[in-house]
Amino acid sequence: MEAKIGKFFESVGSFFSGGDQIPWCDRDVIHGCEREVAEASDGGSDERRNESIMRLSWALVHSRQPEDVKRGVAMLEASLTNTSSPLEQREKLYLLAVGYYRSSEYSKSRQLLEQCLEIAPDWRQALTLKKTVEERIAKDGVIGIGITATAVGLIAGGIAAAFARRN
Repeated sequence: MEAKIGKFFESVGSFFSGGDQIPWCDRDVIHGCEREVAEASDGGSDERRNESIMRLSWALVHSRQPEDVKRGVAMLEASLTNTSSPLEQREKLYLLAVGYYRSSEYSKSRQLLEQCLEIAPDWRQALTLKKTVEERIAKDGVIGIGITATAVGLIAGGIAAAFARRN
């Protein structure tokens, strides 16, 4: 019985905390990637520069700082048009989906993940993130319904109280 109660509280806690399995990246890693991009831009090959930019984009969309995530999304969107390889396109779409997920733009994230899965239908990372995104969309819907029901209840209660005072 205690195990069931423990699982219940754990699931309620994860419901409200929104725990996901996406890794976080700290500022030191981002600074290192920025240095790497600068070095690759100063006389490095295009391939090395592109790889450095991809690592920086990864680090930015996995940051805890919203401004880093936005910067990573902007970099990925700008580089997506120059992508010829399906594998590279899949990677960029996935990272964009992570960025939009971290920015709480869940429907955009889901749309990008669906594009990812058109390229690689059984890619586990994309499938896992899509499930997480869909759970988050459902959770936000439940919370929204609860807020709406509470507001309607308060309004109805206020109206009922006003009528009760008149009589």
